Amino acid sequence: MQSIQVRSDQHWVEIGPGQGALTGPLLKTGVRLDIIELDCDLVSQLQKRYVQQQGLTLHSADALKFDFSALVSRQEKLHIVGNLPYNISTPLLFHLMNFSTLISTMYFMLQKEVVARICAVPGSKTYGRLSVMMQLYCTTDCLFDVSAESFEPVPKVTSAVVQLTPHLRSPAKIDSMADFNMIVSQAFSQRRKTIRNSLKKLLAEESIAALDIDPKKRAERLSLQDYAKISNSYTRSTANR
Repeated sequence: MQSIQVRSDQHWVEIGPGQGALTGPLLKTGVRLDIIELDCDLVSQLQKRYVQQQGLTLHSADALKFDFSALVSRQEKLHIVGNLPYNISTPLLFHLMNFSTLISTMYFMLQKEVVARICAVPGSKTYGRLSVMMQLYCTTDCLFDVSAESFEPVPKVTSAVVQLTPHLRSPAKIDSMADFNMIVSQAFSQRRKTIRNSLKKLLAEESIAALDIDPKKRAERLSLQDYAKISNSYTRSTANR
């Protein structure tokens, strides 16, 4: 809780509260809190534990399918927190990006390698599709690692806490999100190849070079802005066909 900036006038959403280890401290700050839990047994426990609690709404639902826009009223923005299981962390992050304009900030505890991929910079081994897509929507900051010994039972992996702050203004202009997602996915699906080869069915080498991007580079060497240029060029080329 020390790393999370909480004010009593904020609206928070906790995903996967488990047995309520973070729920209680959040409620003590006086925030309005929605919690989303899929496990029916945990939902029952939480209902009994917090039945008299003001400012709390419990949703027995799958966060991967949840409409977060339904929680927003007036001109407020949501603050989201959660300890996300590895098997749903990436799809849930992509789902949340659909609501990024409604979100002020997010704090998640994830497997350390996932946080490394989210925060990776071009040229690093961990830089990939997740890095590009998350950084298109958010400023990403790894706050700290959490040792396995912090949990009972002790897991086999180390965790880390990441802060994601949606951009007020996108760092790159994207003409078509569908094309952008396709270009980035295609480039990293064959990351050992140069982009002139991985993208050859989409754009000619000359078209990539005309964007002041070296077509001999591999996917992990391209910046978010590079991918935006390639995507927008592809969008324009297909529109003119």
